[in-house]
Amino acid sequence: MLKKISIRKICLSSLALFALLLIYLIPTNIPRLDVKEELIYVDSSVISAPIFLMDQNSYVALTETPVSDSNIEKRARELIKILTVGGMDSKVPSGFSAIIPPDTEVLSLSYDHDVLKVDFSKDLLDIEKNLEEKMIEAIVYTLTSIDKVDKIIIYVEGDILTKLPKTKINLPSTLDRSFGINKEFNLTSTRDITDVTIYYINQINENYYYVPVTKYLNDTRDKIDIIIDELTINFNPNKRLMSFMNDDVKLVSKGLKEKVMKLEFNTYLVNEEVDQILNKTISLSACDNYDINEVFLNDVQESCKNT
Repeated sequence: MLKKISIRKICLSSLALFALLLIYLIPTNIPRLDVKEELIYVDSSVISAPIFLMDQNSYVALTETPVSDSNIEKRARELIKILTVGGMDSKVPSGFSAIIPPDTEVLSLSYDHDVLKVDFSKDLLDIEKNLEEKMIEAIVYTLTSIDKVDKIIIYVEGDILTKLPKTKINLPSTLDRSFGINKEFNLTSTRDITDVTIYYINQINENYYYVPVTKYLNDTRDKIDIIIDELTINFNPNKRLMSFMNDDVKLVSKGLKEKVMKLEFNTYLVNEEVDQILNKTISLSACDNYDINEVFLNDVQESCKNT
């Protein structure tokens, strides 16, 4: 009996010593795990702005790019930088490419009323012949997308650019969207010539974008009637351009007052996404062909310029 009690005391003493040893070995200064809290600030001055870049089919196409929400001259400089090869590649959307030759510099830039004057270095003219006119189109359409900019004067080393040296195309000293873009000539005579710019659709992955085409036709009808017809009857899918317009879409009425165009169509609802894209192609086309600020399509408002 005594032997059992002794053994029990020895076991208890051993356990007590082991417990004391553990307390001694465990450090009291265990480092505290600090969870860092990081505040993420969203720069509200960065917005999306229209820009015209080269697409994979060699069209000058309308897409968007992030820019700083600043004044006209700073916005113009930034957009020109994005248009320049190697300028701001990170802001060129996937599937598109810049067109102004690398190393081209803006020597000066000024804005007065609705006219933007840009003086480029001579590197601007170091471009392939087949891209010469497209480059001018991209510059003009991009810069006139800026609110309150309607006209562009392009200088090279201080002289107004009035002729493209490789294609020998004459340029007006003051450029606007009447210069045209992705031009097509469908003429049968030299009489009753009308130029009309029509926006089609193309797609990169799941994203749609818009491709303007200026057509020169023998047609005396109102331009909005030509636009609707060209988006339906005369649509040519072989040119890698799409339209969501179909033969069921009919323009019921049209009106233009105080720089606001109102268009009423018969019901052409397909789904919300398709209708939004279709409305955009019509409104973009109308805005490029008329001196207007906004378009209403069956009471859906579309603005002609992004602010």
